[in-house]
Amino acid sequence: MTAPPLISVEDFFGPPIRSGATISPDGNTMAFLAPWKNRLNVWIEDLAPGSEPRCVTADETRSVHDFQWTDDPRWLLYMQDTGGDENNHVFRVDLNDPDAAAVDLTPFPGSRAVAIEPVRGREGVYTVLINGRNIAEFDLYEIEIATGELTMIRQSPGVGRYPMLGSDGEVFVFAMTTAGTIDITRLEESGAETTVASFDGTDYPMGISPMQITADGTGMWLGSNRGRDLDYLIRLDLETGEETVVDSHPTLELDGVRRAVEQTAPPLICDSATGELIGVRYLGERQVIHAVKPGFAEILKNLEQLFDGDIGALSSDESGQKWIVSFVHDRDPAVTYYYDHNTGSSRRLFRPYPHLDPGDMAPMVPVNIQSRDGLTLPSYLTLPVGVEPENLPMVLVVHGGPWYRDSWNFDPIAQMLANRGYAVLQVNFRGSVGYGTAHMNAGVGEFAGAMHNDLIDAVNWAVEAGYADRERVAIMGGSYGGYAALVGASFTPDTFAAAIDCVGISDLSNFMRTQPAFIGPGIINSWHRFVGDPTDPDQLADMLARSPISKLDAIRAPLLIAQGANDPRVVKAESDNVVERLRSRGVDVDYLVFDDEGHGFVNPENSIRYYREVEKFLAHHLGGRSLP
Repeated sequence: MTAPPLISVEDFFGPPIRSGATISPDGNTMAFLAPWKNRLNVWIEDLAPGSEPRCVTADETRSVHDFQWTDDPRWLLYMQDTGGDENNHVFRVDLNDPDAAAVDLTPFPGSRAVAIEPVRGREGVYTVLINGRNIAEFDLYEIEIATGELTMIRQSPGVGRYPMLGSDGEVFVFAMTTAGTIDITRLEESGAETTVASFDGTDYPMGISPMQITADGTGMWLGSNRGRDLDYLIRLDLETGEETVVDSHPTLELDGVRRAVEQTAPPLICDSATGELIGVRYLGERQVIHAVKPGFAEILKNLEQLFDGDIGALSSDESGQKWIVSFVHDRDPAVTYYYDHNTGSSRRLFRPYPHLDPGDMAPMVPVNIQSRDGLTLPSYLTLPVGVEPENLPMVLVVHGGPWYRDSWNFDPIAQMLANRGYAVLQVNFRGSVGYGTAHMNAGVGEFAGAMHNDLIDAVNWAVEAGYADRERVAIMGGSYGGYAALVGASFTPDTFAAAIDCVGISDLSNFMRTQPAFIGPGIINSWHRFVGDPTDPDQLADMLARSPISKLDAIRAPLLIAQGANDPRVVKAESDNVVERLRSRGVDVDYLVFDDEGHGFVNPENSIRYYREVEKFLAHHLGGRSLP
């Protein structure tokens, strides 16, 4: 057996040559992301063979990641924040005027814009939620894209209450309440609200997802688990409150919450012209898509035959005949194709990372691990290529959230680590989403408890199976995964030889006290329910007992900590306090602070710097391979 050559950090974490392609409404052009001055920007290119691409945005400060066509191919929209603060604004690009600067359509200083949606039946008009009037409340605005005119439709009725536009100008509100319910109400001109439906919020710590007004504005598609363990799709009639099952899968859950956390496309696939629902995504070890319209079933079958991955991003023109699709794959990421259903013809448009040979990448293999109390933990094991899978150094990579899940895909972290000779284990511990309400709710009250025991049980499984060397195991993660890494180093100091924490929580009570004001009651069913309310003295004491900051004296393993200075979710003090305390005791801590980043790293030079440090840190403490 021969291990592949070492692949540089730059090759794994540098920008793709192209990514994120979508087709224009008229089917003639595609927009995509590609580097310009070392930042991802939006480019367009005619789909006719031999066309030349043209860069249409010019952000030299921060990579663009979120853009969309409007219903008029002249205008394109993109979202951008400042230095990772997550206060996204909506910018308009005029594709007919290459010299025109991008226009900020939501120019309220310090505000953020979310949920930009087209208004059906009114070309060139979109709605958007903006907290420009009051940082804690999101008001509903209407934007005329061509003129940039911004008009408030309805003021938010309070913190945690989000207005949405239905049919004939009716406004509905999605609300996470202080009583813990999730309510959908009709908002009258007078400000009075009438309840349409109410859900037990304890089953939806991150809110309901998907939650999407139907194309005709008279209903709402919702992910629901009423009477079942697994989320399925319902239609809520906004007039009568009647709920109708639209689609479900007998063994898989609607892939809603994971996609909401990633801020990617929802699990609902809709007709680009009419907004009619045509497909629904479910996720287990791999993805399953249900076609709910016969016409889409044939298209779906043909798309799935283009490549051996799972269908990822998907877009079509208004005729529904021309498609651009990218594929999720564990060794060949986001390969992107064009397909014309009229002719049956197709062609590959690009591979985002042509320098990465799929043969050198490591397969991501689903495995099921049993916890000490009998809970099944769906997990993924990635083993180095060309190396006997015995007694390897191992990195336990813990996902964030914790209301998230690992899935089969190309994970550059896992691939870089496997290329260095490490086994990589990723565990969907209790509290993770995507495996039913019972699996998620098994995490209530179990931070630094059974949730952490699941990770230790997974390490023991890998050691007992012969994959991992017990003396050479590290724990690594970001956000909740960073918290888990700190818990691993402080609560179970004999298990891990090293720990890597990226934007991780060290003090659960301080974390909750520093959340943005607009979170409001949204924190009740998530952090308060799973961990505690810091305003209650007894719960505060328990939260501190579950916080790594209270057990730093037990840490002996070396740590690498990374933090974005502008992180609005896990503030910099969460890392500063740990580093200061540990260094005062003489514990080996490497600390990286990125002044132009927030909750994670966007700009390529920052990702590359961070993962170079990860590579060196693990090579020193676990003995894996590294480039000089």
